[in-house]
Order: sequence, then C-alpha cells, then structure tokens
Amino acid sequence: MEPVTLTTERLHLRVFTPEDIAETYAACQDPEIQRWTTIPSPYARVDAENFVHTMVPAGWRNDTEYTFAVRSRAGGPLLAATSLHHPRSGTWEIGYWTAKEHRGHGYMREAVLALARWAFTELRCNRLEWRAEVGNTGSRAVVEKAGFTVEGVHRAGLLNKETLRDCWVGSLLPSDLGLPSPHPYLPAKE
Repeated sequence: MEPVTLTTERLHLRVFTPEDIAETYAACQDPEIQRWTTIPSPYARVDAENFVHTMVPAGWRNDTEYTFAVRSRAGGPLLAATSLHHPRSGTWEIGYWTAKEHRGHGYMREAVLALARWAFTELRCNRLEWRAEVGNTGSRAVVEKAGFTVEGVHRAGLLNKETLRDCWVGSLLPSDLGLPSPHPYLPAKE
C-alpha cells in the first residue's frame, strides 16, 4: 500500500520522513516511552534513523505495519507516533507513544480513532486490538476514552526488553464506531 495521510479536527497523521528523525530521537529519550514501549533502551540517534529510513518504509511496502507521525494540522512539533500492525487475518493491533510535553491534551485519543476508522473502512479490519503491559495506565486511559473494551490480562503476553510481561488486552469493533463490519458478528450468549 502506498502511504496515506489522515486528518482529524486537530491532527495530521502522515508517514515519517527524514525531517522527523531529530524529533523522534528527542521524544524517545523520555524514560516513560522507553519503559512502556518496545523501542530500544537506551535509544540512540541511529535507532531513530533506522526507524525512519528502514522500519517505517518496510512496513508500508510489505503491508505489515502502517506507521504515522502525528502533528497538529496547524504545524508545529511532532506530537506522537502511532501504528497498526497485522498480527493475524482480519485483526490489526494498534500501538502508540506521545511525546511527554504533549500528553493530556487528547491528541492520542483523536489519532487512535482516526486510525481505527481508517482500519475499519480501508483495511477491512474485523477487530482492532490494543495491548499494553499491566501498569501502563496512560495507554489504558487512551483506549478506554476511545471506546475500546478492556477484556482482561494475557499472562506473558508481551515481549519487551527480552522479558515476557503480563499485558492488558482490549478491542474495538467497527460496530463500536457505528461502522459496518466486513463479516457478521455473533456474540457469545452468557
């Protein structure tokens, strides 16, 4: 798939470019981003260069991961990064980080919803999943505000820094956003 640009009321989501390397490197110096995400720690400038020059283009080229830089529509600094990756048929997983100085403004909730709508309408996604290590309350707050249902804990469900960690898992379905699903859904009767 060719990279696309998504816009919301306040945000512009587009593929990372070489001009984003310095800001990506700076944002990823935040100990919280290094702690809760799977980026390398410590995070070197070469990691930002590899991310922008190799990982992001390969994901788009191979249709396995679609990564976006998140900025204000009015311009300004890099606010966040978000991506969808394709772990299995019909289901995509969302991941993200927000630069420390831009947390608490609802940017990531807005970006998550834009990416979810795109996944459901353009990628024929049946289910959008979110996983985060138990304790990452900031990430959990974002998805709960975006309408995800937190479904429980997967034991040893997330590999981060060569250690298996328990993780929360949640989902968003097209119907949660008032969108049609590519396949019928028959919920379990309890």
